[in-house]
Amino acid sequence: MDAESINRETLENAETLGTESPNPVAVAAAQPAAAPPPPAPRISWWIPASAVAVVALVIFFGVRSRVNAEANVTRVTHEAAIPIVTVVHPVADAPSQEIALPGNTVAFIDAPIYARTNGYLKRWFFDIGSPVKKGQLLAEIETPEVDQQLLQARADLVTAQANYNIAKITASRWEFLVSTGSVSQQETDQAQSDLAAKKSAADSSASNVRRLEELQSFEKIYAPFDGILTARNTDVGRLIDAGASSPRELFHLASINKLRVYVAIPEVYSRAASNGSTATLTLDEFPGEIFKGTLVRNANAFDASSRTLLTEVDVDNPKGRLRPGAYVFVHFKLPESITSVTIPSNTLLFRKEGLQVGVVRNGKVELVSVKMGRDYGNSVEIVSGLTGSDSVVVSPPDSLITGTPVKIADQHAGD
Repeated sequence: MDAESINRETLENAETLGTESPNPVAVAAAQPAAAPPPPAPRISWWIPASAVAVVALVIFFGVRSRVNAEANVTRVTHEAAIPIVTVVHPVADAPSQEIALPGNTVAFIDAPIYARTNGYLKRWFFDIGSPVKKGQLLAEIETPEVDQQLLQARADLVTAQANYNIAKITASRWEFLVSTGSVSQQETDQAQSDLAAKKSAADSSASNVRRLEELQSFEKIYAPFDGILTARNTDVGRLIDAGASSPRELFHLASINKLRVYVAIPEVYSRAASNGSTATLTLDEFPGEIFKGTLVRNANAFDASSRTLLTEVDVDNPKGRLRPGAYVFVHFKLPESITSVTIPSNTLLFRKEGLQVGVVRNGKVELVSVKMGRDYGNSVEIVSGLTGSDSVVVSPPDSLITGTPVKIADQHAGD
C-alpha cells in the first residue's frame, strides 16, 4: 500500500468517528513534510543595560545637582552672615611735634585787702585799674572808739608808771632800813613784792598802749606791693567791721609785671614737663603774636581724677599787655621719642576694659586697647597701641568682639 492509499483511509476513518479529533501524529504522518519555519529574532543584551545606565545617570546627576545647590545655599548664607566693614589706616604724625594746651593767666602776686580796725571809711585815693607802688596810701578809716581807747590806755600807763616809781623808792628805802634793824624783814619782803606787782602793771599798760597804737595805725591802708588795683568794694562813709564773720574786701591788688600760667599736662605728655624748658603762649586777642615763657615748676604728682600733671609757666609782662584771667594756649615741644598716629573719632569703642579699636587682621577682628592723646573733634590722636599699617574698623558695632570674621568693603566690591 502506497502512501496515498494510507492517507485516504485515514481521512475516511476520521469522518466515520464524527467529532473525534484526528490524531495529530497521524495527521502529521499523513501530510507531506512542510518546510521548517524561520528562526525567531533575538533581542540584544546591551539595550536594557543602556536603559539602566541612563536611569542611573539621571538619578546621580539629579542628586548631585541638589547637593551642590544646598552647598551653594549654605555657602552663600554663611558669606552673607559675615559683616562687611569699612577700614581706615592711621595717619602717622611727625616724630617731633608740639602740643597746645589751654591755660589761664594768673597774677604773680594776688591779694585781697581787708580792714584790720573798725570804723567808717573816711576817704580812698585809688580806683580800679590804677597802678600803685608798695607803701602808697590807699584809704583812711575813721576810728573814734580806738582813738579814745588809746587815750585811756596812755593815761592808765602814766598811772601804772607812777605807782611803779613809788613802789621802787619804797622798796629801796626798806632795803636800807632793814640793814639797820629799823624795820623787819617781813615788811621789806612786802615792799619788794609790791614793787614787782607795780612793774607788771606798768608793763601791761605799756603793751595795751602799743596794741591800740597798732590798731590806730590800721586806720591808714597801704599797698603791700607794687601792682594794679583790680577791684574797689567800698566807698566813703561805709561801715568797716573788721570783726565780722565774713568781712568785706576793700580792695584787690594784683602784681602783673610777671604772670603765672597753670597748665594741666596729660599723663602721656608728662615727659614734656621739664623744669626750665621754654614754652610759648598764643592768645586770640593777639593773632599771630607769640609770647615766651619758662616752665618753672610742676606738682610732681598726677591728679587722680583727671590724670594730669599741674605745671606752672612764668611769663614776663613788663608792659602789662597780658592781663590776669586771660585764656591762652600754651605750646610745649614734645621729645622726639613721643610718636603718635591720628584716627577718626568714629573708630573708638568705649568698653569696660577701656578705650579700644577694632583692627582687621587675617580676615578677623581683633580689639586693641589704645591710649588717646589730643582730641581734635572729628579725629583723635593715639599715642600707643596702633601703627600706620593697621586696618582700623570705622563705626564698629557694639556687638563686635575679638575673632569675628569680617570682609573689608573695598575688597568685597572688587570681587
